[in-house]
Amino acid sequence: QIYEIGGGSGTCAKCVLDYMMLNAPPKVYNNMKYISVEISSSLAEKQLETVGEVQSHLSKFTVEHRDATDIAGWGCKDPQPCWVLMLEVLDNLPHDLVYSPDQVSPWMEVWIEKVNGSSQVCEVYKPLQDPLVSRCSEIVGMNEENPSLREKLSFAAKGLVSKVFPKPRRAWLPTGCLKLLDTLHQTLPSMSLIASDFSYLPDVSIPGDRAPLVSSKKDGKTLDHPNYLDAQGDADIFFPTDFLLLEQIDHHCSGFSKDQMKRGAFKPVKSRRTIILDSAAFMEEFGMPLKTRTKDGYNPLLDDFRNTKFYLSVPTHNKK
Repeated sequence: QIYEIGGGSGTCAKCVLDYMMLNAPPKVYNNMKYISVEISSSLAEKQLETVGEVQSHLSKFTVEHRDATDIAGWGCKDPQPCWVLMLEVLDNLPHDLVYSPDQVSPWMEVWIEKVNGSSQVCEVYKPLQDPLVSRCSEIVGMNEENPSLREKLSFAAKGLVSKVFPKPRRAWLPTGCLKLLDTLHQTLPSMSLIASDFSYLPDVSIPGDRAPLVSSKKDGKTLDHPNYLDAQGDADIFFPTDFLLLEQIDHHCSGFSKDQMKRGAFKPVKSRRTIILDSAAFMEEFGMPLKTRTKDGYNPLLDDFRNTKFYLSVPTHNKK
């Protein structure tokens, strides 16, 4: 059983089903299920059209038009092993912006409000109050408690510097990713996850850690916005994925947290085995790069999309 989150036009689903039909034992192909969870109604229709190019695929393939982060849509928990695919999904998930006026002040949530009822908007800063934002900031380690002596000295030095040279801090938190992984771990606890996305984005001018690339198209030309507030209306928003942070969120949602590290001398056992691979390394291991190499040595499977990575996460057999 395979779930794909955000299946786009259905190309991945069709290719997986094609491969299984041609290479797997007939009983595997005949009994498999491929479920696409798609929030866009137009893309859901397109996926059925793409997969339906091979008639026998349609009995194995279904599209569920819903929001994958909404736990109600998943129904009862399914303890059976399954696969979950997320290809270029994380870069489109919602993020929350937090702000601090200097190096030592507490982080605050950034809210957007209209200026005197006009179409113009501005940022408003409020204390952390959203549970998802607070959880995400804890996973990132933005508000570490019980700092070591070295950290206390560093904090004191930063306090001195911040008074002389105050430097505002901004960070974009992947709260949408946290919500999605929360939902997946609660409903599909035995899933094996494959996620691929952009690890960094070129020419990002918007300030802040993990800041997005925000662009609009006009007369066939792409315009990158230096401020996300300028991109009202029709704009593409791409966030880079911090894969080490993704790994932390994955472990956190599976039930493993930093608190467990403090409970005794023995290292607690994680319930997931995880690995992060550059796309070229992933293709070397699991693809067939010899078949895509051109005469001059260029290999699109290995040489293109160097700013992307793969994240693999599978359950262990460890029991708490």
